Amino acid sequence: MERITDPADPRLADYRELRDAAARRRIEGDEFFIAEGPTSIERLLASGHRVRSVLVSEQKYARLAALLDPLDAPVYVVDRTLLADIVGFDLHRGAIAAAYRLPSRSLDELLRSARRIAVLEGLNDPENLGAIARSARALGVDALVVDPTCIDPYTRRTVRVSMGEILFLPWCRVPAPDWPTAVFEALRDHGVETWAMTPSDDADDIWVLDVPERLAVVLGAEGPGLDRRTLLAADRRVVLPIDADVDSLNVGAAAAATFAITNRPAGRGTLAT
Repeated sequence: MERITDPADPRLADYRELRDAAARRRIEGDEFFIAEGPTSIERLLASGHRVRSVLVSEQKYARLAALLDPLDAPVYVVDRTLLADIVGFDLHRGAIAAAYRLPSRSLDELLRSARRIAVLEGLNDPENLGAIARSARALGVDALVVDPTCIDPYTRRTVRVSMGEILFLPWCRVPAPDWPTAVFEALRDHGVETWAMTPSDDADDIWVLDVPERLAVVLGAEGPGLDRRTLLAADRRVVLPIDADVDSLNVGAAAAATFAITNRPAGRGTLAT
């Protein structure tokens, strides 16, 4: 543990300009990411990612000392009033960490073992992606595939909203030339059925479908939804029925409901009447 009193200390370079997306891409690159808050840091330490450093207030250090003291990484302790000067806003959670990214995976690597996969197209809201990752971990999804336009799953807000669960979810980003045709062909070749989620009236009702052994649920961004090419590439177009008086569900809520339904015990294809 090292106490720091100068907010300009060069050892704190990883934590500058946390709200500036362009600056963070420049600072982090593909080398490391940020986990914010005690819960995310606790999950980070359990996830197998190698910690680069930790920055905590005096108060949060008292809570986390038993976890942080054995680390083979620097732990920087500062007065709470210094945190805002360092990171650029009031970090009321009082704890933040930098950790090295694991080597990127290929789609083929994921498909060797994944049974349930979430495939995301065009999601650029880190909070929605974080909520989807958290639900995926809780409800039987064991891998994540993102298209070329999705936000980085390891952005600070995504890690925080997922409560650190994104760090346990194997994922890959597919290259632009492969989206969507080659990706869906690869899924099909590995015996994975693809369900493209859509509000269309002529889509299959999710409640009456038998859930295949290996399944990829395909979700699009709020508003535009899935691209027409993606809908055509999928094995099925599937709807999650909602009350007609309600326009739509948030994509995070829709994902959670879909994951829960597809994780139901075998043989429960319809609701009791």
